[in-house]
Amino acid sequence: MRAEQNERVTRIGPGTPCGQVMRHYWHPVALLDEFNPALDPNMGVRAVKAVKLLGQDLVLFKNAQGEFGLLDRDCPHRGADLAYGRNEGDGLRCPFHGWKFDVTGQCLETPAEPKGSVLCTRIKQRNYPVQERSGILFAWMGAEGSTPPPLPELDCFKAPGTHTFAFKGLWHCNWLQAFEVGIDPAHASFLHRFFNDASLEDTYGKQFRGASAGEIEGEKWPMTKVMREFDQPEISFTEKPYGFQLTTLRPLNEKLTHVRITNSLFPNTFVIPLSETMTITQMHVPVDDTRTYWYAVFTSFADPVNKDAMRKQRLAAVSLPDYIPKSGQHNQWGFNPEEQLTRTFLGMGEDDINVHDQWACESMGAIQNRTREHLGTSDKVIIANRRILAKAIDDVAAGLLPPGFANPEVAASRVGPDTVDGIAPTHNWQTWSTDTMQAKRNGAPWNASLTKAT
Repeated sequence: MRAEQNERVTRIGPGTPCGQVMRHYWHPVALLDEFNPALDPNMGVRAVKAVKLLGQDLVLFKNAQGEFGLLDRDCPHRGADLAYGRNEGDGLRCPFHGWKFDVTGQCLETPAEPKGSVLCTRIKQRNYPVQERSGILFAWMGAEGSTPPPLPELDCFKAPGTHTFAFKGLWHCNWLQAFEVGIDPAHASFLHRFFNDASLEDTYGKQFRGASAGEIEGEKWPMTKVMREFDQPEISFTEKPYGFQLTTLRPLNEKLTHVRITNSLFPNTFVIPLSETMTITQMHVPVDDTRTYWYAVFTSFADPVNKDAMRKQRLAAVSLPDYIPKSGQHNQWGFNPEEQLTRTFLGMGEDDINVHDQWACESMGAIQNRTREHLGTSDKVIIANRRILAKAIDDVAAGLLPPGFANPEVAASRVGPDTVDGIAPTHNWQTWSTDTMQAKRNGAPWNASLTKAT
């Protein structure tokens, strides 16, 4: 990749080619948990947060009616910082001259103006639509006055709140290299390799610690064992209206094949199986060019999600209120050479594999220099995604819609998407996979049916 091409697909600020593409999609801007006084006592006093999304400085606040407003951060009067504004229940008041704005950005008061002044009626701060889904606040950053597409009808948004859990974490790197790790099927056999398999009794909420669906001679195999012992996968993908469906096959013997089906949702989301009955939908959201929040929604097709247990697991690895990982370049991501030799291939912990991905992404540099990389056959999905991204940039520049959920018809379709991780009969793994995924949907206590073709 040439240097100018790398710049073109990574920079996302206002007016940049890739930034114009990204502004056609809904993006997470905060967790609903960030406004929970039990997790952040300041929110019990003042429900206001400074946020940054796609390189733009914004302020997010909640009014007395529970409605959220997302506004440009600079006061339209003299440019003071609205993130320090007074939340007065009906609006956010700038401390500089007292101008007040409601959640739509409409100016309500300009108190220093002469009596009878109607200046406030002519002042409106740019606001951005906000919707809550599954514990995440999503923002639309498209052109002012444009109509956003609906949020896509994914499983993680279809499932009731009892069956979903959302979390996030900050990585100091560009969004694209973060996303490319998630759609790379080959890396799990090395980056996430465990030399010893943990008990399958203690796997709740842990990636690559659960059992694959199916059995080998009556024995359940943990995903870790499959990934470790069969590290030369056969990777293929099928283009879908929303992106790609990825199929990774690991032949175990003549009779059995490990099948892992995941999905890439353009431009920055992937969906993978956590267990036989739970999926992860993970979004890599650009804060700016060199920082990225990952947002993950865990969706259960069986029992309600134990939110307290999953939150406790993950809070141990971050610092609130900004969900900054405790491991990072400042402490070598917790690297332990003894652990690398005896317990994990990487040597950066066994409990939170997000650290593994974090190291892979951050160690590339703030923005990966793709002019120096050498891609192979196992990188076919990475290559295909970059091709689609480059075309999307050209299409948007020509006044066309980019692919996937920017199209209202695709966004409104019931796409799921389906995932599976399991041990299938080699001769008919396709049928086994389809049946297994359908059985998971049929067993869900909520309506997990797909009403439109994917």
